[in-house]
Amino acid sequence: MKRNIVIAVVTAAALVGGGTATALAVAGDDDDSTSVTRTDDDRDDRGEDRSDDRDGDDDGAVRAAAPGGVTAAEAITAALKHTPGTAVSAELDDGSWEVDVLAEGDTWHTVRIAPDSGKVLGAQKDDEDDAAEVRAALKGASVTAEDAAKAAAAKGTVVSVDLDDDGGDKGWEAETRASGGDARDWNVDPKTASVTPDRDDD
Repeated sequence: MKRNIVIAVVTAAALVGGGTATALAVAGDDDDSTSVTRTDDDRDDRGEDRSDDRDGDDDGAVRAAAPGGVTAAEAITAALKHTPGTAVSAELDDGSWEVDVLAEGDTWHTVRIAPDSGKVLGAQKDDEDDAAEVRAALKGASVTAEDAAKAAAAKGTVVSVDLDDDGGDKGWEAETRASGGDARDWNVDPKTASVTPDRDDD
């Protein structure tokens, strides 16, 4: 009799809890001993599966496309406020914006900007020797790195902007990411800020 009650209680608990239960009853002549083992709730496993799916490879692309609220143009502005000069590139890399600034005296600085607050995380002086090439590429240009970033933002979330000082097509290059993570490369005219697809972009 006691065995039937125990099995009924365990079965009811399994139905109410939505999980699975295993009951083993051993009855003797004078006393009953019952051992009940309950397995993990299936709902926990299903929840873990859903969270694992949400944390898949697509999240990396989404994070890359969403730099935390601080745009490339805003990161450049913050970097130049900290280190005056000419911004030559800005890139969202390793969780922060890295802005390269050519300061007076042809000295290079890399300024790191927090992508969520726009605060300066740090700055360091770099040993670069291409200041002359950069200044030559910018000669006659009216579009700054900040302007180029703003212009390219019409095509998607800007994750990098860089001065192309090689070859005959000198100007700004920008990379954007769509909400789905697709990357596109663009050329920004250094005089008109017109944005055109990069011919080398597949």
